[in-house]
Amino acid sequence: MAQAIELGGKVLAAYLGPRESGEIKTTIADDIGEMARSIGRVAEYYMAEPQRAFAAQAALTTQFVDLWAATLQRLQGEKAKPIAPPDASDKRFADAAWRDNPYFDFIKQAYVLTTRWADDLVKHADDLQPHDRDKAQFYLRQVTAALSPSNFVATNPELIRTTLAESGENLVRGLKMLAEDIQAGHGTLRIRQADARGFKLGVNLAATPGKVIFRKELLELIQYEPTTPQVYKRPLLIVPPWINKFYILDLNPEKSFIRWATAQGLTVFVISWVNPDERQADKDFDSYMREGILTALDCIEQATGEREVAAIGYCVGGTLLAATLAYMAAVGDKRITSATFFAAQIDFTDPGDLKVFVDAEQLKQVEERMAEQGYLDGSQMANAFNMLRPNDLIWSYYVNNYLKGKEPMPFDLLVWNSDSTRMPAANHKFYLRHCYLQNDLSNGRMVLGGKTLDLRQVTVPVYELATKEDHIAPARSVFTGAKCFGGPVRYVMAGSGHIAGVVNPPEKPKYQYWSGGPPKGEFDAWVAAARETPGSWWPDWLAWLTAQAPEKAPARKPGEGKLKPLGDAPGDYVRVKA
Repeated sequence: MAQAIELGGKVLAAYLGPRESGEIKTTIADDIGEMARSIGRVAEYYMAEPQRAFAAQAALTTQFVDLWAATLQRLQGEKAKPIAPPDASDKRFADAAWRDNPYFDFIKQAYVLTTRWADDLVKHADDLQPHDRDKAQFYLRQVTAALSPSNFVATNPELIRTTLAESGENLVRGLKMLAEDIQAGHGTLRIRQADARGFKLGVNLAATPGKVIFRKELLELIQYEPTTPQVYKRPLLIVPPWINKFYILDLNPEKSFIRWATAQGLTVFVISWVNPDERQADKDFDSYMREGILTALDCIEQATGEREVAAIGYCVGGTLLAATLAYMAAVGDKRITSATFFAAQIDFTDPGDLKVFVDAEQLKQVEERMAEQGYLDGSQMANAFNMLRPNDLIWSYYVNNYLKGKEPMPFDLLVWNSDSTRMPAANHKFYLRHCYLQNDLSNGRMVLGGKTLDLRQVTVPVYELATKEDHIAPARSVFTGAKCFGGPVRYVMAGSGHIAGVVNPPEKPKYQYWSGGPPKGEFDAWVAAARETPGSWWPDWLAWLTAQAPEKAPARKPGEGKLKPLGDAPGDYVRVKA
């Protein structure tokens, strides 16, 4: 108890210190206010009509009466059918005591039926605008996830057993980790999702051999070492998202798309974006186009002598690539001769779960916060992504780390996921306003470099990869965006989600993919007619890419051209912490 009290003081100091010094400006009032307004609109809908409110209350009461009766049967030694069993996939209630002990079974079912009842209230609030309903469901999900009985020692049978067996040592270890994680987040809790101590950039993460051949304020350009004597003549440029770091495509030798691509005879270049601070506050979408993609094309020509390049854009990197292609079409720049998009949105009519964070009021608040420091802090974006799956990405680690006192397992994907980045104020403002809020790109209204962008003028071949379970760039949304281009498009849908669906190597494939020609007609009809192929989509993409330009050339080593090596991959920018 003495150790717990001492560590509790350290937790409090780690949290309050940055706030007392002014390093952190508290925004809890804004966040709670937005949640209260969203859920409050649902309450107003029911309270405005007494009969509607009475029916909702009666539905909950009836279910609780049934639950009390079933629990009473069990306490008397009789069997009773569950009234509100959790989903079979819900790992929070996997311990046998949640099922076998009538008291904990009652607590579990009371929670499940209440959360389902509340969710139904939101779904059936017919007068709400779709965006208001989505926000209410999102914030309700945060509340119900936080209030789960599995999150508290007194109501979780597994935690009770652990705490009694260890005489509270688990809580002492948990408080120690909690203090460390708040200190690591400079006053904001940065939940450790993986044990990162066994991972090191350039050793067992981002370890594909290569050289940094160019460095400017916004990017480092990496050219990777060839592994075949002959390579395809046309180089490949990968444009990763700046919301995360590029090495999601180079996690380890078995999962690395970059390493695999070089082994297939491709000359691979990758942009490593700077982890920005107040010095890049004014760098906007136009800057990322000119100083990012267009500068990288100049560098590739100097390094290889090749003017024609194939390009890949992942996530928001794909959105930028699409905008850049439209600009290049407008000015007659034909250097990118084919484009591939990994889980990238171009049309934002149905922009996925992140849409709950974007409306005029919330955007104004974000812009005001960014204006104070010149960037969006990496922890804010990381928290937003974690809140999309609160049970899996927040509360499961909260219970494991801080209540059970267990270190998380080492896992390269989660190490990458925790390696957050900042966003320049000007760029992030442009992206949120002109993509998520106004959907300007697909509607021909976006202006870059003084040109109004028209995606129909983009006639190069396009490979559009969506992922079936993507909540960030939904497959349906990617399908709609793929229709905007003016040239031939091959639409492919991979199994799984935004990360695992993309990082699915042929040697150890976990998922399948669907192909069925160009994105025409309705999405559901395309999926129904598509052909399912087991395994990785990577070979399918390679066949599509190399068929366009099958010519070969002697392998090119980084530094052989006009640009000399500045250092080894993965470079310096990727090592900067947010």
